[in-house]
Amino acid sequence: MIQKNPVLRMCISCRKTYDRKNLLKITNDPKLGIMFQKGMGRSAYICNSQECSTDSKIKKKLQKALKTSLDSELIDILEKKLQATIRIPIREYN
Repeated sequence: MIQKNPVLRMCISCRKTYDRKNLLKITNDPKLGIMFQKGMGRSAYICNSQECSTDSKIKKKLQKALKTSLDSELIDILEKKLQATIRIPIREYN
């Protein structure tokens, strides 16, 4: 049986590489706008660690990664999603 390699992505806050399943995906879809965990388009990933979810510069990092400006309402929704999913990532890749 062929074993597949995990799909790796980098957290925009801590800059560490993780399996895509352990990250929160934020996508800027050109037609639908900002979406969480789905969609196609420019995406950014944030790991589920306590340090990254409480990062004070996360808004600026997201704006740069998604190449768009974010309003405060969207940041509040993001903070709630991060607080609901905080846990230590299973495996970090170097």
